[in-house]
Amino acid sequence: MTARRPIIAAAIAAALGLAGFTAAAPASWGQSSDGQNRRVRIHNQTGAALQKLQAADVRTGEFGPDLLAGTAVATGASVPVTIDAGAGGCLYDLRAELAGGQTLLRENINVCRIADYYLTR
Repeated sequence: MTARRPIIAAAIAAALGLAGFTAAAPASWGQSSDGQNRRVRIHNQTGAALQKLQAADVRTGEFGPDLLAGTAVATGASVPVTIDAGAGGCLYDLRAELAGGQTLLRENINVCRIADYYLTR
């Protein structure tokens, strides 16, 4: 049963559109090969639907694909995402696009140290 977890995790990541942004087949659910847990539940407390969420390792500044894979998150709802560009970093900038066109930028979020992030305006 344990041997199937990396396969299931990879399948879920692919279905969510996270392929290429998460570490390949993490050692255990929510952890990459360096043992750091980068799985974060994003809570949308903005008052508007969260349309898109991207993350950039602060060392590169390059934003990855939409972590929501095109699925909006209603206000008051939450969604788990794995924020891992595969280079062993823990500090990320988050860029969120809300319904109505507003963009929010949150900088230097340590995704290795938090389990929940509350996105507000």
